[in-house]
Amino acid sequence: MRFDPLDYPYPSRRNCVFATRGMVATSQPLAAQAGLSILQQGGNAIDAAIATAAALTVVEPTSNGLGSDAFALIWTGGKLHGLNSSGPAPRSLSLDALKRAGLREMPRHGLTPAMVPGAPAAWVELNRRFGRLPLQQVLAPAAEYAERGYPISPTLGRNWQAAFESYRRNLTGEEFRGWFDTFAPRGRAPAVGEVWRSPGHARTLRLIGETAGEAFYRGELAERIAAFAARHGGYITQADLASFSPEWVEPLRVHYRGYDVWELPPNGQGLVALLALNILKGFTFGAREDVETYHLQIEAMKLAFADGLRFIADPRAMDVTARDLLSDAYAEERRRLIGRTALEPAPGRPPRGGTVYLAAADAEGNMVSYIQSNYMGFGCGVVIPDTGIALNNRGHTFSLDPAHPNCLEPGKRPYNTIIPGFLTRDGEAVGPFGVMGGFMQPQGHVQVITNTIDFGMNPQAALDAPRWRWVEGRSVEMEHSVPPHIVDALARRGHAVRWALGSEGFGRGQIIWRMPDGVLVGATEPRTDGHVAAW
Repeated sequence: MRFDPLDYPYPSRRNCVFATRGMVATSQPLAAQAGLSILQQGGNAIDAAIATAAALTVVEPTSNGLGSDAFALIWTGGKLHGLNSSGPAPRSLSLDALKRAGLREMPRHGLTPAMVPGAPAAWVELNRRFGRLPLQQVLAPAAEYAERGYPISPTLGRNWQAAFESYRRNLTGEEFRGWFDTFAPRGRAPAVGEVWRSPGHARTLRLIGETAGEAFYRGELAERIAAFAARHGGYITQADLASFSPEWVEPLRVHYRGYDVWELPPNGQGLVALLALNILKGFTFGAREDVETYHLQIEAMKLAFADGLRFIADPRAMDVTARDLLSDAYAEERRRLIGRTALEPAPGRPPRGGTVYLAAADAEGNMVSYIQSNYMGFGCGVVIPDTGIALNNRGHTFSLDPAHPNCLEPGKRPYNTIIPGFLTRDGEAVGPFGVMGGFMQPQGHVQVITNTIDFGMNPQAALDAPRWRWVEGRSVEMEHSVPPHIVDALARRGHAVRWALGSEGFGRGQIIWRMPDGVLVGATEPRTDGHVAAW
């Protein structure tokens, strides 16, 4: 990894953070501190990642919760391991069930789009296989935050207020009362600086720790989730919860200019980032702030998304394999479609064959790239009363077209937007990286990786740099920090460019790189309340 740690081509409010004994980077300072405290108690990076993830369900509930999905890439023992802990559709949820309910599309809110939660099972499995400390000890900092409370930070407060205003207008059914009782106990969203507590959440975290997740999937909590769903027309049952288990998977990679960039295989959309990088490796970039650089990256991303949205699904339902899509021959075929003007993206014909992110590392060489999400902020707007369990609405990404590989089926995992990333070189870990934010995530991954590898930026500069976001067709949004001459030049090439109102929607990322001498270098976003806790 070559970069100048003092080189900042873009205005930055923070520097890289350096340490040797351990590091945790995430979007909430209190969550990062929870992970660091576990490192200092003798835990490893995996323990720290679990502690941070659990704390994030408390201190950033606008993006994730106890009902989240989770994915992880874990570097330990000189090898990269992948964990998919995204939940499937309940066994009673089908196209016919939606039709009987009078639904022609999957709703955003309510119990219908709620899939089986995967995050608690991920914590249990990571702790079982790679952790050092008891799970009860690892979850203790999160439980303490929930019980004692914590003051609301600025970005968190803004997102909480926006969600409250939307929910107050739109979520009027009895099934949503638990959300308002939990997250708006005074009849409003908590203000920035105000202390918020969730004692039910604390008790749930302690039950998960004491029972190694059994209470959540087969015991008291499972009974409460299933009973609430049955009472309010939901689909999750005790059998759905009891049958769930995370899946260990082989990560995917693309070799990009001397580095290997790793993502998890479908049902996640990490494949989209790899498809784009596989196209881009056939081009040579000049300066970063050059219209050709922007144009090529946007066009590659459009083609990658066209394929991703067409083919990515539960792997058992895909009609092509990731290996087919990532072949060099297919990348060259897609690359030839890119000219000097903006194109309308369409899927090719390959040969057949609201989210939180955290990065953690320790002095022993263990590193973790971890992400979990309820999707669309707080998720489906349903909280199981007195438990703090906010359910996801990941089912909203299912297609209802029977011919589409991502069509809803009982027990099937939907297309999932959350993706952790990892970088290696010559078989050695460089480190974890991630950019949260729905369909911005693979776009953020590509921009961070090209900033790092093509333009030699240090981690903080790679995150600070101006971002673009492809929306649909030829439409692209730009942050206001993108130079105006780039925007004008892209418009002349046929891109429908518009300035974004702010940085919301352009992702929020973290990076930890390990230098050859073992020094850890970390960075976090200027677009969030992020923090790098180091030791």
